[in-house]
Amino acid sequence: MKKVYWVIVMVISLTISSCSSEQSLQQYFIASAENPNFMSFDLPSSLLNLEKAELSEAQKKAATSLKKLNILAFQKKDNNTADYEVQKAAIKTILKSSDFSELMKMNTSFGKATIQLKGDDDTIDEIVIYGDNDEKGLILVRVLGDDMNPASFVQLIQAMEKSDFNGKGLEQLGNLIKG
Repeated sequence: MKKVYWVIVMVISLTISSCSSEQSLQQYFIASAENPNFMSFDLPSSLLNLEKAELSEAQKKAATSLKKLNILAFQKKDNNTADYEVQKAAIKTILKSSDFSELMKMNTSFGKATIQLKGDDDTIDEIVIYGDNDEKGLILVRVLGDDMNPASFVQLIQAMEKSDFNGKGLEQLGNLIKG
């Protein structure tokens, strides 16, 4: 009887461990925070000073749905080109999973960028902004909140434009983007 029990436990353990071999975006953020090539920031929504801005009701509702921003930035240098390529490929693989749907692609003066959504048509679990530039590096931003929806995303951007957030404390990130 004990042998049957241990065989069942082993089969269940192997099944559970093999089910999720893909790395999630959250796991990637945690693992990358240890990489010295990355700068990592977690910003609470209160840092954006949205409560002090003059917002419409729709913008206030969108602002209250925002919890925090997770930011990862990789500054490319001559000595970390191989790691940059590995990290870029890893991020693109995660974002191509069925968990995310692409909302928009952009070509900017800083490089290529995409905005991805995780969730369904009515409720967004997270918004992911990813951009890379083969000369400067890459940036990955997770926007996390409660009861976010696609229509309120535009309202949230407008609310952030009205806030008096001056980027204090993010000088390193600004330097990465400038080059």
